[in-house]
Amino acid sequence: MSSYSSSSSTVTVDDDISAVPQDVIQTHILTRLDGPALAATSCASSQLHALSTQDDLWRQICTATWPSITEENVSRVVSTFPAGHRSFFSDAFPALDHLRQPSERNPDRHLPNELVSCVDIHYKNALIVSKTHVIETATAWFYAAPLRVDLFDSKDSVLAPTLHGGEGDTWLKDLEENLTLSWILIDPVKKRAVNISSGRAVAVERQWSAGDVLRARFATIMAGDYNSSGRSGSSEMEYVKCEVAVTCVRSKEEGGEVHVREVSMQVEDMEGRSLNGRDSLVIFQEAMENGKRRKRGEGGQNGKVRYEEFTERKRVRKEKKDKRERVLDMACICVGVSVFFALWFFILYV
Repeated sequence: MSSYSSSSSTVTVDDDISAVPQDVIQTHILTRLDGPALAATSCASSQLHALSTQDDLWRQICTATWPSITEENVSRVVSTFPAGHRSFFSDAFPALDHLRQPSERNPDRHLPNELVSCVDIHYKNALIVSKTHVIETATAWFYAAPLRVDLFDSKDSVLAPTLHGGEGDTWLKDLEENLTLSWILIDPVKKRAVNISSGRAVAVERQWSAGDVLRARFATIMAGDYNSSGRSGSSEMEYVKCEVAVTCVRSKEEGGEVHVREVSMQVEDMEGRSLNGRDSLVIFQEAMENGKRRKRGEGGQNGKVRYEEFTERKRVRKEKKDKRERVLDMACICVGVSVFFALWFFILYV
């Protein structure tokens, strides 16, 4: 607890705060703070801690940040977290930092029967998509099939009235700077959550074969599972990429409307293979329970840097693999040629 001294007395922060009516602090001060500021305020004194941990304050912050959690079933789950919405915020707001595998994995771990996805997409702070999606994870099909979660049906789309686009590379740059996405996974049983999005797009590309279509990619790099990668004997660290792709389509008319047509999530290893549901679920659970949370980099640059590092590692690994395959092919050719000539020599001269 901080204090300052004079020749006559020592005055604490609690003494200063006690002079301000509590209803004034709660109504006119704390309600104006965002989540990180409110968390910092709660550490200033015991009285501010008591006032700053009220669930109503954190509910207002969470619903303003992620409108998707206002859905009745999701709101009920979040309210059961250990410290309610404050616990949910501490799980979901910071960037995920999960690049180290645990020293031991529990083979008998209990995997959740479902995960709840809460997805919110903003453009220049204006909400354009807010949706929840329940992923049923207890089926044999989910465990074995490559994981892909589609937020919309194939023919659905959402009009984005604030997303006007631009010409040429201007639209790409505009989306990269102003489009933000949050994809929160919630385990309703263990009361944990994790935000698997990079916040801002790590890459935006034009789909030339499809007309005026842009795809923004949001990605988080996480520690992989040796078993899922098939390299259990490898000493090289394994990573996976959890990527959310957002496809924006603009009509051909001048000043045409922009629709968000596809929002999908997949997990890919360093070999470029899509992980199945079970392996993805193990990684998500590890990230929820053991992943560190850190302050998001300015403009989402930390996520973009890690995405580029992952892409470079993937390229280098592919080059090494191609080189080994070429050497093996050449060795097979040499052996085949040697056997061929040896056979003819035997036929002709023996």
